[in-house]
Amino acid sequence: MRRVPYKWLVATAFVFGLFMEILDMTVLNTALPALGRHFGAGTETLQWLVTGYLVSMAVFIPASGWVADRFGTKRTFLFALTVFTAASAWGGLAGSLGELIVARAVQGVGGGLLTPVGAAMLFRAFPPSERAKASAVLSIPTTLAPALGPVLGGWMVDTISWRWIFFIKVPIGVLGLLFTMTALREERADHPGRFDVAGFLSGGAALALLLLGLDSGTREGWTGAAVLLPLGAGLALAATFTAIELTRAEPMIDLRLLKDRLFRTGNLLMLPASGALMGALFLVPLLLQYQMGVDATGSGLVTMFQALGMMAALPLAGRLYPRLGPRRLLATGFAVIAIALASLTAVGPDTSLWAMRLPLLAMGAGMALTIISLQAATFATIPPEATARASSVFSTTRQVASAAGVAVAATLLTTRTESRLGELGSHAADHANRQEAIFAAYHDIFLITAALALLGFLISLRVRDSDAIASMRPPHPATTAHQERST
Repeated sequence: MRRVPYKWLVATAFVFGLFMEILDMTVLNTALPALGRHFGAGTETLQWLVTGYLVSMAVFIPASGWVADRFGTKRTFLFALTVFTAASAWGGLAGSLGELIVARAVQGVGGGLLTPVGAAMLFRAFPPSERAKASAVLSIPTTLAPALGPVLGGWMVDTISWRWIFFIKVPIGVLGLLFTMTALREERADHPGRFDVAGFLSGGAALALLLLGLDSGTREGWTGAAVLLPLGAGLALAATFTAIELTRAEPMIDLRLLKDRLFRTGNLLMLPASGALMGALFLVPLLLQYQMGVDATGSGLVTMFQALGMMAALPLAGRLYPRLGPRRLLATGFAVIAIALASLTAVGPDTSLWAMRLPLLAMGAGMALTIISLQAATFATIPPEATARASSVFSTTRQVASAAGVAVAATLLTTRTESRLGELGSHAADHANRQEAIFAAYHDIFLITAALALLGFLISLRVRDSDAIASMRPPHPATTAHQERST
């Protein structure tokens, strides 16, 4: 491996971790209805298999930058892989839904360190002018895992056991551990600073309380104390966290990085990008399996079209980025996503599955344009020494948006279904009328996610290509040669 440039060794190690993490989420989404039947749980409870993981992940992401600077990126990445792999095995052995939720929460600790530390290693290894190339490398796990996950998840649930959706990640994790131990070297900051205990506690508690309030709202409405108290406390702690971080000389999350216009806009755009995607991918398997009678394997084969669209468009996005810049690619990507999500309102009880496959294919293509641009441009003006902390901020934003997208989608699905069924009045007993009302509720949520993508389109018009010029121009030969020698 000595003949392989070090940056590609880093990219390979990150691909192992990212592939396992994305496979985990896509496999689980397809299996949620089967898990609900096995454990006798409803949508609101099943949501915590996703939200519990994302909450735990988001709580530990803020600490990832400091942990990597203090203990070294290689050691932290190995720890994250170990925790994620061990928790995957635990999930496969779980004897109850409660135990499975706890295993998922532990898994989120590994995931919370895995992605931001891996991204920081990658962006340190690749200069700004090669960030689009680095993002193209990430297309391997970000396309293969979503393509394989739904099909594998459905097949395992239908033919073997739901437990294998967790066991399948164990050998991938072991291979990633072995490769990282032998191929990467340790890197750490000279002065990582002190651990910001107040920031860690206030930020983690704020996020957990906010998502707890969202989850309670799905079951109990939005006016009770069980909902308003955690939401209010979460908002208060979020304000406290912001005040603490802005006054700390060595903050847990360096919010001052958001003064950078491009970095701030990139984080802002991650909210509609991740929120709309995760919300939609949470709903689609439920609609297919619960309302359209598709089995888990068939559901995975339909959901797979989102990954196929992404896979097809990623190479094109990588080539277009240096020529067109982030602004036009982001605007186009969000517009395509919005149109695709709105098109899902045409899906009904008797429509062909192609009415869902084609919009998912288009949504994947739009996500490719969006993700390549966000990953390449957001860090264009961030200095190398701030990469780990910047990656923590970016990853926190992405996970908050993902968790909120799932929670809000589940909440709105419950409330809109009740509302639509309530509108039937005396006709509620008729099966056809009830089915039409339930589909209408799904359509309402798809339109809301489309509106979220449209918001991303409007925000993307604020991006200035001139701010991202460092990520668009080709590297100077001397700079590239120096980087290869230093790595």
